[in-house]
Amino acid sequence: MKEINITTSFTIFDNLSELSEEIQSLMNQAIEIRKKAYAPYSKFRVGAALLLDNGKVILGSNQENAAYPSGLCAERTAIFYAGSAYPEAKILKMAITAASDTNQTTAPIPPCGSCRQSIAEYEIKQETPIEIYFMGEIGEVYKSSSLKNLLPLMFDKKFL
Repeated sequence: MKEINITTSFTIFDNLSELSEEIQSLMNQAIEIRKKAYAPYSKFRVGAALLLDNGKVILGSNQENAAYPSGLCAERTAIFYAGSAYPEAKILKMAITAASDTNQTTAPIPPCGSCRQSIAEYEIKQETPIEIYFMGEIGEVYKSSSLKNLLPLMFDKKFL
């Protein structure tokens, strides 16, 4: 028997004002698109903004459906659009923000498991890490320099 230890590391910013102008802009776009989320069931709105290597910014918000789990998370909405509209572009940075209609979200909200797997697919495909910034409605912003940091034992095509 042997044991492995897996560690992750995040950079924590106290608030949006500590981020670079580029990331502040990306997060502000995620905040604006979050407000357009269709979340009548969970009342939990998520916005995502992706910066591509061609300079384009792709936005996505969660889209719920009464026939759970037919909806789609903000991160996957944005990633899948980027993949279909700009299949050769690399995703450089991702900003994610989440807010509840019923109480203030102050803790950083990371991508769910399905979104992590989808982000992993693109990070592996493009052979370049994706910087991921995530926050709640207000407060701290976490930065992960790669999806591998959020999902260290990734499942990918090499297992198929």
